[in-house]
Amino acid sequence: MSLLDSLKGRILIGDGATGTLLYSYGVDRCFEELNLTHPNEVIYTHKEYIKAGADLIQTNTYGANYIKLSRYGLEERVKEINSAAVRIARKAAGKETYVVGSIGGIHGARFHNELEEEIKRSFREQLYCLLLEGVDGLLLETYYDLDELTTVLKIAREVTDLPIITNVSMHEPGVLENGVLLSEAFARLEDLGADVVGVNCRLGPYHVLKALETTPIPEKAFLSAYPNSSLPEYRDGRLLYKSEPDYFKKFARFFRNEGVRLMGGCCGTTPEHIKALKEGIKGLEPITEKKVKSEARIEISETKQHDECTIFEKVKTKRSIIVELDTPKHLDTKIFFEGAKALKEAGVDALTIADNSLASSRICNKTMASLVKRELGLPSLVHITCRDRNLIGLQSHLMGLHTLGIRDILAITGDPTKIGDFPGATSVFDVTSFDLIKLIKQFNEGISFSGKSLKQKGNFRVAAAFNPNVHNIGKSAERLEKKIQYGADYVLTQPVFSREKIIEVWEATKHLEVPIYIGIMPLVSSRNAEFLHNEVPGIKLTQETRRRMNDAKSPEEEIQEGLSIARELIDTAIQYFNGIYLITPFIRYEITVELTKYIQQKTRELETAEGVSFALS
Repeated sequence: MSLLDSLKGRILIGDGATGTLLYSYGVDRCFEELNLTHPNEVIYTHKEYIKAGADLIQTNTYGANYIKLSRYGLEERVKEINSAAVRIARKAAGKETYVVGSIGGIHGARFHNELEEEIKRSFREQLYCLLLEGVDGLLLETYYDLDELTTVLKIAREVTDLPIITNVSMHEPGVLENGVLLSEAFARLEDLGADVVGVNCRLGPYHVLKALETTPIPEKAFLSAYPNSSLPEYRDGRLLYKSEPDYFKKFARFFRNEGVRLMGGCCGTTPEHIKALKEGIKGLEPITEKKVKSEARIEISETKQHDECTIFEKVKTKRSIIVELDTPKHLDTKIFFEGAKALKEAGVDALTIADNSLASSRICNKTMASLVKRELGLPSLVHITCRDRNLIGLQSHLMGLHTLGIRDILAITGDPTKIGDFPGATSVFDVTSFDLIKLIKQFNEGISFSGKSLKQKGNFRVAAAFNPNVHNIGKSAERLEKKIQYGADYVLTQPVFSREKIIEVWEATKHLEVPIYIGIMPLVSSRNAEFLHNEVPGIKLTQETRRRMNDAKSPEEEIQEGLSIARELIDTAIQYFNGIYLITPFIRYEITVELTKYIQQKTRELETAEGVSFALS
């Protein structure tokens, strides 16, 4: 009898966590490699679950794709590992137990355009390996990103008529990380040809049940549930799960009452949990109808807008000046606030405050931006890097910024920790700058990173960084276009040091319908110029600029030459761009104050000339 025919007539029990059991045997490395090196341990794991009552087992191939195996240098052994896994599972299963090929999600890397083709190739390779060995069906499990799951489901459905089980994973009960309700996700998967739709991983039985209570029984597909044994506890460097098999026995009946036809276990579950599920459904027939609880839809209200214009709104309508002022590396804030005050009096539109620039620890930019706004009435563009915070910290940081009324954000990857003053620190990089832009835009819809309602919509304007100091500016412009597709509202460039480069930036970006702030950093010495050129990522100076700085005879001459170079760049920049982004060197704010006044003077001259030209015409 086929797997689908069996599901039509009875509730089937799946297996539990392969990795948990192998880990308990003392194995702590790439579990999929064990198909080649320790096949007996894998066979024993399968047999233990079958002995406990599993009607269906999954191959030990959850991470056996090119992308994940490359972490262990095993990317060229995809076929060997998957083929061996199916043969091992078949040997353990005999004729009475179904074998499904497990293909896990690449949820550690968010699904976006840059990764889509790579994920498709990786999925196809693993899929064909499993199909060639003759599995009874496919199990697509632990997909946090619904777009990724629907993409690979379409690929699988195009090449096979075998049963396909699709299990999504939720951060919050009943909702996926992009805010899609579980019931809506199931409907989409069913429409695309999934034979079984369900959930696995992340949550224990209680929250999985809570989510399933709000989902109707599908019209054509069957429901599945593979909860974790519990929420994990971190102890002595290991994630540990509570083991209460009797708890699973009670929930087996609850799952059956919600229409579940296939139930098993995920992280932390063992043969004892599977045995408990089997005992829990003993004598029970599957149900075809149930009463669905109404989904708690939380209304998301609009955020009250502030009276002042955002930086984005200013640069859209007029020439605008923003100035970067680094927060201190120590606790003395006197010079910083002196500089902020002087720049406010000079007429800048906003400060832009880096997030621990060059991976060096500084006073929190959120704190300083809040104080500058409160005490001086000067808005700030706050940088957020992907380097220093995981997803939890990023969302918390955004919630804090929103609460403080800080509305302009620059989303950047961030310099690696190795170049900073804490070289032993760990870079996080849960997301890329592309992902961060997308997540902030999701935040603006009132949806958290995990898909949960924030009850209010955010009102951030997001800037993206653009580095024109590369050999192929076209490639850099293509990356910028992707950031704009992800939701970037405006752009800040890395500092440029030649008039030719400014014109090149304009030529490469003139088709983009977003405002651009062109970066200009006044040089203060020849050593400063050489350091920037040779050691700072993303910055290149022309030989002419370096020669001019080197020819200066005294420190004062060097500063004046740096100002002269900056003025020449400004003369060109204001002909092409509405926004000028000045970077203050070594908190020497008097330099950027002087350049601010120069920009205002040149702007008045240009506007006067434009007015005269218009009158004459």
